[in-house]
Amino acid sequence: MDHALWFASRATGLVALVLLTLSLVLGIVGGGRAVSERWPRFTLAALHRNIALISVLFLTVHVASAVVDPYAGIGWIDTVLPFVSVYHPFWLGLGAVALDVLIAVLVTSMLRTRISVRLWRAVHRVGYVCWPVALVHGLGIGGKDAGLTWVISLNVSCALVVVAAVVGRLRGRGHPDSAARRAATLGGR
Repeated sequence: MDHALWFASRATGLVALVLLTLSLVLGIVGGGRAVSERWPRFTLAALHRNIALISVLFLTVHVASAVVDPYAGIGWIDTVLPFVSVYHPFWLGLGAVALDVLIAVLVTSMLRTRISVRLWRAVHRVGYVCWPVALVHGLGIGGKDAGLTWVISLNVSCALVVVAAVVGRLRGRGHPDSAARRAATLGGR
């Protein structure tokens, strides 16, 4: 039982990374208004939202098991206040930054119907910072298992998938009404 909390923290952190990667990719693809008959936009949005919520569940277990584990001496405040922990302050601080950004995205998403679209979009765009910061957090604080081939492969695969989604989004034409909406916005100035 000595190492159970440590294993739980590492495993749920890696699963959270995979789920956050998938959620990010779905957000990038959905934000580009990619649709098809098999994947209507509302299905993509629902999948993005549900995977994001599941990732929050795994992230909660990741954080809780790290705090409850007496080995590192991580306190609850260390999980939300960046760079104050005595245990790997920089790497844990990056995790706190990623968590804070994710909480902001989660809260504004829950309040989406009660806040302006502009505010929701701004916070959601800041959410793009969460993923690379979380990835670097895991690489830096990962311990000996961060050097394992399968963990490196997982991190590299997540990075490649995100890069491919970004490149695809930048190269894609998007939904046909996107150009009309941009033209209307520019013409209305």
